[in-house]
Amino acid sequence: MAYGKNKGLSKGGKKGMKKKQMDPFLKKVWYDIKAPTYLQANKRSCGKTVVTKTQGLKSETEGLKGRVAEFNVADIRDGQEDGHKKIKLEIQDIQGKGCLTDFHGMSLTRDKMCYLIKKKHSLIDCAIDCKTSDGFIARIFVIAFTKEARDKQNNLVQNKIFSYAQSAQIKKIRKKITQTLQSEVGAGPMKAMVASLMLDTLESKIKNVTTRIFPLDPVHIYKVKLVKKPKLDTAKLWEVHDKDEDAGAPVEGALAENPEAKNALAA
Repeated sequence: MAYGKNKGLSKGGKKGMKKKQMDPFLKKVWYDIKAPTYLQANKRSCGKTVVTKTQGLKSETEGLKGRVAEFNVADIRDGQEDGHKKIKLEIQDIQGKGCLTDFHGMSLTRDKMCYLIKKKHSLIDCAIDCKTSDGFIARIFVIAFTKEARDKQNNLVQNKIFSYAQSAQIKKIRKKITQTLQSEVGAGPMKAMVASLMLDTLESKIKNVTTRIFPLDPVHIYKVKLVKKPKLDTAKLWEVHDKDEDAGAPVEGALAENPEAKNALAA
């Protein structure tokens, strides 16, 4: 072919050739994920998330709202005893380059669940819907195992090798667990429920109320998920997050050095 006949060659090559690949992260921006204060986190910023920059009608803040991030409780609270718990936080509002989150769910790690399963004991599993005083409905899943009879010195006193509960006892235990959780969770707001989940206070109360029916050990809340949420209240969300982060910095310059100095234009 003679030179100059194919005009497409002079305009950047043949048709169908691949365009130069652009790094997709050049169009991204990073935001900090901030944990609520009622989790008693050792640091406010518990992670980062990335989102596409604002382009046209698509806002980057709208792309962040509703995102769910999962963290290990030991990483947030800096406690090794909480390494078997995972917590989910949902992004509900944006403040500068920070994402304000609230509780969304909790679960146990897979290795902890496998460690709990054991033979020669009855397994009791139940799910209870509990409503908090501020309108949240949480579905709480409880797993418990029957305990062999032991004396005060922790010596085994039963002769049989099995520690099975009767079906009537299991029904009574499920009823007691339901009543206990609904009364404890319904007595306070959602942040009080999360605080009790972090400290294992609900599990200890379940053990106390079911001891006379059949002793249980271990007892764990292995999953919590929010079934229903009230309408987002930004004021309440700000209450569970620090408000002092954007406080103004001290004034620097001539007026700061000499407080008696006056502005000549204003005078």
